[in-house]
Amino acid sequence: MRRFKRGDVKAFEVLLKKHKKPVYNFCLRMLGDRTGAEDAMQEVFLRVVRSAQDWEKQAKFTTWLYTIARNHCVDLLRRASYRQTASLDQTLGSEEGGQTLQDRVADEAAMPPDRGAESARLRGALDAALRALPEEQREVFVMREHAGMPFKDIAEVVGVPENTVKSRMRYALEHLRKSLEKLGVSGTWERRDG
Repeated sequence: MRRFKRGDVKAFEVLLKKHKKPVYNFCLRMLGDRTGAEDAMQEVFLRVVRSAQDWEKQAKFTTWLYTIARNHCVDLLRRASYRQTASLDQTLGSEEGGQTLQDRVADEAAMPPDRGAESARLRGALDAALRALPEEQREVFVMREHAGMPFKDIAEVVGVPENTVKSRMRYALEHLRKSLEKLGVSGTWERRDG
């Protein structure tokens, strides 16, 4: 980031290559929509370019990046909650759980049919349970489990004490476990501390 801030365009390409997929996955888990996540990820990197001069080298780049991503996703979710009407040109049933049939077939082509069906059922159940979490729990869960961020960094991004982040994670895990049990999914849940 320091190199990009000094005008090295190639440095931005390195940042983009390294962080594009994790930021996309974060946005997808926050928004629950592939197209929205793609748009959000692009907007996040546009904001990185526009705000490059505001970045301080004392701050971890990933913390700064995920703060931008989180704030953008929260803004989108708030705007969407004000507009709860479906688009008239939206094709109902074209996507299930944020995944197209083509994506689902491609994901499952490499595994045996019985495992593929179970995997799709579990993925759908987990996605539904994740979407049902309160926003503050979902964002902590996504940053921890999908972006692999330490609790300390999540606390910095979210702007709350680290213990609050750990508490939100614990509640998220409890809600997910209960939601999945209601759907008939059970198993051992391992808690990652740190």
